[in-house]
Amino acid sequence: MIEPSIALFGDAFDKVENLLDDLLKQTQARYALLVDRKGFVLVHREALWAPRPPSLDSIATLLAGSISATAALAKIMGESQFNELVQQGKEISLYVHLVGDNALVVILFDTRANLGRVKLFTTKGVAEVNKILEAEKDTPRPELKLDQDFSSGATALLDDLFG
Repeated sequence: MIEPSIALFGDAFDKVENLLDDLLKQTQARYALLVDRKGFVLVHREALWAPRPPSLDSIATLLAGSISATAALAKIMGESQFNELVQQGKEISLYVHLVGDNALVVILFDTRANLGRVKLFTTKGVAEVNKILEAEKDTPRPELKLDQDFSSGATALLDDLFG
């Protein structure tokens, strides 16, 4: 089973969530996401006024593939990588910025937001997200401990379910 390459817990998750909230306010965008390079949504935030979001998991997966293709294109052109990807539509646009080697910040915005403003504030935010992710690399993952009560309860539920 494929698993995310990054895991955010506790304070690191909260910091990224707050950063994405700030990005939404500064850019007037609809949605802000932190996605790993495998296509998993790690954190997402949406503006209060934004309509119901599209499938963020699908967007993340497709963007991860697009970033991989863009990385191959960069190598063909003699670049180590391209740090940004912009997809502009008539009503909705995407701005994607790489965060280190394993993550992407994705901003979905409409005509209210200016691309220059989105790029400026996202680039600043990416530097902060990168610091958080770098610090998180050295932090051990919390250990999952299941006590006897949980085990007994789960066993009873499974027995009831399957007879």
